[in-house]
Amino acid sequence: MKKRLILSILGLFLVSCSEYQKAFKSEDTEVKKAVAKKMYDKQKYNKAIRLYEIIAPVYKGKSGEEEMSYSFGMSYYNTKQYYLAAYQLEGFASSYPRDSRAEEAFFLSAKCFAELSPTYSLDQTETDKAIYKMQEFIDRYPNSTYMAQANVIAKDLRVKLERKAFEVAKQYNTIGDHKAAQVAFDIFLSDFPGTVFKEEALFLKLDSAFQLAINSVPAKMQERLNNAKGAYQSLVKFKGDSKFKSKADVMLEQIDKELQQFSKS
Repeated sequence: MKKRLILSILGLFLVSCSEYQKAFKSEDTEVKKAVAKKMYDKQKYNKAIRLYEIIAPVYKGKSGEEEMSYSFGMSYYNTKQYYLAAYQLEGFASSYPRDSRAEEAFFLSAKCFAELSPTYSLDQTETDKAIYKMQEFIDRYPNSTYMAQANVIAKDLRVKLERKAFEVAKQYNTIGDHKAAQVAFDIFLSDFPGTVFKEEALFLKLDSAFQLAINSVPAKMQERLNNAKGAYQSLVKFKGDSKFKSKADVMLEQIDKELQQFSKS
């Protein structure tokens, strides 16, 4: 019985392969189209893709393109070929906006760009594109059933951009370029006023202002000490019980001590 079952499965496999090979070699695009759809329905997406790639140009603007275009895009998506899936699904949604699957296709297209977004430490061009595409989806389908997912993805992408900008500013502080660090943190806080990194950014800005001030030439020290004191006030105003407050208080004590020499002169 077990042997018969194995033989039956093997027979079905060989028939499927034979059908696919015949369609692949056939010059009849309708045969290719039918087998491609059969491969798609069986979730044999790579085989479907190979056939769709051949026949897609033939059906451009013709009857049957709509169904094929959707299946083609979904085949790319299901095999995680996100560049190609994004292009194909967005094209489907734009060409057939009244199709019941247009909303899904547009969302998945935007999601593909999000999948292509790299880790925060790398160039974020793809992240910017992904945010634009996801916002485009949100604007186009404000009542979409995918809205909750779209908002979560968009938020995660924005946090990635925040992290990138924050780490760049933080690096200036780490290498001791405190003047550049203050500028970078100012830009960061201006660009991302609600950032999750705000508390640490305010503290590191204070640290850079403090380090710059106490190591400054006498002619610039008073101005820079006052600037550091302002950075301290910004931190405690934002969060009076900041986890960095004890370190910040030590800095403030030294800032006030250094400023006393200028009040006596």
